[in-house]
This record gives sequence, structure tokens and C-alpha cells, in this order.
Amino acid sequence: MKKVDFQKLILFESEDYLVINKPPYLSSLDDRHEAQNILDLARMHTTDPQLCHRLDKETSGCLVIAKNPAAYRHVAMQFEGRKVEKVYHAVVEGIKEFKEELVDRNLLSNNKGIAKVSKEGKPAQTIFNTLKTYYKHTLVECKPITGRLHQIRVHLAYLKSPICGDTLYGGNILYLSSLKRRFNLKKETEELPIMQRVSLHAYSIMFEGLDGQAIKVEAPYPKDFQVLVQQLEKNG
Repeated sequence: MKKVDFQKLILFESEDYLVINKPPYLSSLDDRHEAQNILDLARMHTTDPQLCHRLDKETSGCLVIAKNPAAYRHVAMQFEGRKVEKVYHAVVEGIKEFKEELVDRNLLSNNKGIAKVSKEGKPAQTIFNTLKTYYKHTLVECKPITGRLHQIRVHLAYLKSPICGDTLYGGNILYLSSLKRRFNLKKETEELPIMQRVSLHAYSIMFEGLDGQAIKVEAPYPKDFQVLVQQLEKNG
């Protein structure tokens, strides 16, 4: 992965907080397989950054970074009290008409980092709304109330609406040939997926600053997610 310009990732900055648009494939914390991660990049920008939450490596979008301990504590308490409003967008398989659809199913994760619906698990709730339907796919708004591992992915799989590209939880990789009726691939070339990852983006976040004012930030789609939605608009 080429060197990331942290400055270009910043969507919002105050004395206390940074909100960035995390690119896909970039780890939030130290990853021994990667030369760079969000926390190290943030340290070049501010002296004492702390990540207020995490996004999966493949997931893009809004990530809040505190610039001092008081700011971190303030947001940590909001996460604990479930007062932080997070909205994700996902492209799922099938035509789905979700309207404030609540999935309230406990999730249990194993030591390999895979989660499943289980009565023995921890409480987990997500609300889903359909944003737009296409020929065989749906763009869905996902509002997690809790913050369990792979929560949105597992809850959508539970609704028989796996996220495109999420092979871990039953999703299929999406190719242009499956959308375009007259798709011709040059001979001797292998078709690449429209999107090489799970089609999930942390679209917006809202929390309270130390001054009591609400901070709401939206993250534009990264290029791969944008291309996927454009192809669905054109062909789906």
C-alpha cells in the first residue's frame, strides 16, 4: 500500500478531536504485516492521539480520534452509554425492503475472530433501512446500537442479506459480468471483482464534544464503493 497522506483523510478537526475517513485495507492499530497504520499516522499529526473506536481493516469511513485524555474519556463514556450515533452503508444481495428493521440477536465471537448468532453471546442490536433497490441488490443503511465484532455483517447474514464480497458470512464476490448483460472480457484476461472487499462503509458518526455541542461528520464513499454503486445504478 502506498504511503497515506494523513492530512487528506481529515474530515473534521477541533482542539480535542479528529474525525478521519479511514481508507480500506489500512489497520486502525499496529499491524505487524503492514508498514503503516492509523494510530502511527495520527502521531505525526498530533502528540497524544487515541482511537475512540475501531473499524475492521477492510471497512472504510468515519473514525474518531481523541487528541487528549479528557476528550477520549468523554467519548468513551458516550460509547458505553450508547449515545454515539453511527450509520453505515452496505450493499447486500437480494431486493430488500427494510423499514426500521431491528435485529436483536446476541453475538458470540470465537478466538479466530469469527462471530455468530448465539444465545450464549453478548446482546447486540442493529436497525436496518433500505436506501435504494436495484435489479438483484440493495443499498442498506445500518445503525448499530451496540458495537460487537462483525455485528452488521452477521446481522445482515441472519436476515439472509449477506453483504457483497463478505465471503466469511455467506456473501458472494460481485463481478461486472453478473450485472452487465453484454459484458465481453478480453481473451486470456481474468475478470476482477468490482470491489475487492466487503461492501461496507462507515458513512456518518455523531457524538458530543467537550463543550456539549453535537459533532456530526459524514464520510464520502471511497472510490471502490462509489464505483460499485455507480455500476448498480447503470446496470442493476
